[in-house]
Order: sequence, then structure tokens, then C-alpha cells
Amino acid sequence: MSQPERVQPERSKSGPTPAERDTETRFTVWVALAANLVICVAKGIGGIVAASPALLSEAAHSVADSLNEVFLLASVKRSRRPADRRHPFGYGKERFFWSLLAAVGIFVTGGCFSVFQGIEAFRSGASESHEGYLIGLAVLFVALLAEGASLVRAVRQVRAAAAAAGRSTAEEIREGRDPALRTVLAEDSTACAGVLLAMAGMALHMVTGQVAYEAAASILIGVLLVYVAYVLGKGARAQLIGEAADPALQREVKELLRRQPEIDSVPSLLTMRLGPDSALLAASVDLTAGYDSETVEDAMVRIRGELKARWPELDRVFLDVTDAAASRRAAAHGPSPAGS
Repeated sequence: MSQPERVQPERSKSGPTPAERDTETRFTVWVALAANLVICVAKGIGGIVAASPALLSEAAHSVADSLNEVFLLASVKRSRRPADRRHPFGYGKERFFWSLLAAVGIFVTGGCFSVFQGIEAFRSGASESHEGYLIGLAVLFVALLAEGASLVRAVRQVRAAAAAAGRSTAEEIREGRDPALRTVLAEDSTACAGVLLAMAGMALHMVTGQVAYEAAASILIGVLLVYVAYVLGKGARAQLIGEAADPALQREVKELLRRQPEIDSVPSLLTMRLGPDSALLAASVDLTAGYDSETVEDAMVRIRGELKARWPELDRVFLDVTDAAASRRAAAHGPSPAGS
């Protein structure tokens, strides 16, 4: 098997470099973290003063989001460390690991606590003062504005990434490579939905005097957070195990290899994501008969160069070269007789 070549990331013709994308992602995460820290304190104080289960659930939600943003900032920094002897393929999968921890944080700190608060409210049947309603609703309104501003920032970055990749915003959200950006977008979207649910629960409680509405809102917030945690965790798990590159990229790579005059066929082609902007390619190629070893070696260097020029993320390329004619002769003769 030929040795892999390592090249520095180059500017893509269709968008910013990986370093520039990381800078944008860090700024997006910092915006979300600042918003969540302010909102967390306001929700916690308002929830205690108002004795509101929905508002306390939202405070727990903001705590989870704040911790997750710290995880995501760590992931962006650590994933860009250069490869070393212990990690020859680099640290790109750090991004996936910390995203998995963020999903666990959303599940435990946000989802479970919110469901618990709702159940406790149903059991206790607590009531609030008129002053508590007003404080709670005012805090939630301010929180909605802050979460909305953070969400707008995340959506703008996702749209820019989608435009650079030549696909729709929905496709970028579903298939985007950067788990940190996807996590922030999911958190901010869920936060806005959670605030609206909490406001609805508190308003109905104020009008009807029934705490059940607010307790139900708290449980719904918890269920929403558990679902988001499941989706994010499932994606991070797939990436940590070793997710393949996009099917379209695999097809295009295989077509490029087959078009080379020195290659007769491509029996197998495997890919694996090593990070948001890094992938490994291992392909078995059968050579066309009639080429000497020096010509084949030059061809492999040229082909690897073409692959990396077209797809800069393929920074680890392995080509396993075999002789197609020899393989066909061996197959025609069949297995050796027993004992020969």
C-alpha cells in the first residue's frame, strides 16, 4: 500500500478555509454562551421569586446550554491540534466527542430536570402571586429576545455554509459537517420554543388559576430537550464510530479513479470522517496491463494530487495497487489443489 501524503488545508473555491469557518463557529458559540449566562441568572432569580416550575425548567435549560457551549468551545480548539505519534490521524474527532457530551448535558441537566419540575408541580398544586406572574413573564420576554438574537447569528452562519456547499439550508442542517454549529443551532431553536411554551403555561396559569398548565409546559419543555439530546447524540455517535464521507463524494471519487488510463477497475473504496474538514480515503485499484513500475508510481502521485486538489478534505489518501491482469489469471486457474 502506498504511503499517505499530508497536505495543509487549502482555500476551497466555494467557500472559506477550515480555519476561517472555525473562527466563525467560535464567535457563534461565544454569542450563545453570553446570552445563556445572562438569561440563566435572570430565569433562576425570576423562577425562585415567582415559584414557577416552568421558569425554573427554563433556568435548568439555560444552565445546560451554558455548559454545552463551554464543551463546544473546547472541541473547536482541541480538534485542530496537529497529528502526533499517539494520534497519527489528528484530533478531528474531538469535535464529535465533545458534541456527544453536550447532548448528554442537554438530556440530564435540561430534559430530566424539566420533567421532574413538571411532575412536582402537578403533585404539589402550588400557586403564584400576581407579582410572580409579572416577574416571570418579563424575564421570559427578555430571554426570548436574547435567544432570538443568538439564533439569528447561528442561522446566518448555517446559510453561509449551505451557500458555500451549494445546497439548501435544510440540507446543511441535516448533513452539515460541523457538530458544534449544529448543536448551537439546535440549542437556540429549542430555547426559543421552550421560552414560548413557558410563557404560554404561565399565562394560562394566570388566567385560569390552574397550575396544571404550567406543569404541562414544564414537562413539554423536558420532552423537547430529551428529543433534541437524542438526535444530537445519535449523530455524534455515528461520527465517533467512523462515519463515511458523503455518498456523492464517494461516487465522484470512484468515477475519477476509473477515468485514469492506468487504472483498470476500482474493486473497493472506503472513506471515513476524521473531522469536520478531514476525511480518510482507502481505495483498492487494479492496474491496466502494460505499465512499468516507474510509470505506475508517477501515476499514483498524480492521481493523489488530483484527488486533493478537487476535494481538499481528503487529506489522508491510501491507494492499494494490484495488477488486474495477474488477478484475472489467478482467478482463472482457481485455488491450488489440496496438498500441492
